[in-house]
Amino acid sequence: MRDDEPAIALPLPPAELDAANRAYFDKCLDKLGFIPNVLAAYAFDVAKLSAFAAMYNDLMLAPSGLSKLEREMIAVAVSSVNRCYYCLTAHGAAVRQLSGDPILGEQLVMNYRAARLDARQRAMLDFAVKLTERPHEVEEADREALRRVGFSERDIWDVAAVTGFFNMSNRIAAATDMRPNEAYHSQARTPKA
Repeated sequence: MRDDEPAIALPLPPAELDAANRAYFDKCLDKLGFIPNVLAAYAFDVAKLSAFAAMYNDLMLAPSGLSKLEREMIAVAVSSVNRCYYCLTAHGAAVRQLSGDPILGEQLVMNYRAARLDARQRAMLDFAVKLTERPHEVEEADREALRRVGFSERDIWDVAAVTGFFNMSNRIAAATDMRPNEAYHSQARTPKA
């Protein structure tokens, strides 16, 4: 049996997709060559799939003071704390691809503190990890640390929103034994020339 089948441990039958979600799945097939299992997992309920995809696309792809790489780095650091197999595999591949650095992807999966990050990235991940591990301890000094390295008020919101989204996603993935597509394991393993 392939490691990515079934996508989740719950035998929820897929719903009939509406035109927008069919088009979204087709776009995934065209761009990625597969439909990410997280989308297949949500496909039992069109409303939940649409809400998940809209939130993901807004947080991870819409204009932001955070780069796409920074948002993926948050996803990996949060998922590392939560030991989320699905997100570490999928978003670790995204970090490798966006950075062109397969070592960075692995460092973030294992322990972001081992990576040679700039001050901005380190402060961002320190905040995301604290918000994941000890949200009740986050205070003004933590937000000020982000401001000191150049994050705007909106950027701080975005760091928090991406962190919150992946904490939720990690828990759904753990609860359902969500399996990453096998294709993620081999993506972007060699450095860009």
